[in-house]
Amino acid sequence: MNTIALAYNPAMLLFRFLFELFALVCFGLWAWRRTPSPWRWLTVVALPVFVGWAWGAFAVSGDESRSGETDYETPGPLRLILELAVFFGAVAALYQLEIRRTARWFLITLVVYHVLAYDRVWWLLTK
Repeated sequence: MNTIALAYNPAMLLFRFLFELFALVCFGLWAWRRTPSPWRWLTVVALPVFVGWAWGAFAVSGDESRSGETDYETPGPLRLILELAVFFGAVAALYQLEIRRTARWFLITLVVYHVLAYDRVWWLLTK
């Protein structure tokens, strides 16, 4: 991969990391507000942990945006679907919680990010 590519610029990697953290917070908030009281504490921890585990475990070998290592070798298109499901799932969670202005802003920033990171998206599609 070309290390000068925009998707691997340190600023873009920082934005992606912050998006990942924000998505986990969104899933936790959704779990808190949508789960009945006796199960609330379990789901508010379990859902973000599960999503974070899947994010870290299923990866493409050689991905420069990560360590390049993976627990479960995943085809690039499948990894892209996972990433889009996590990010846009967080948008859907915000929207369902009626935090729509934040959902719209997160959606816009995600679209802009993925357009700017076209080189990584293409790399995933061809792996």
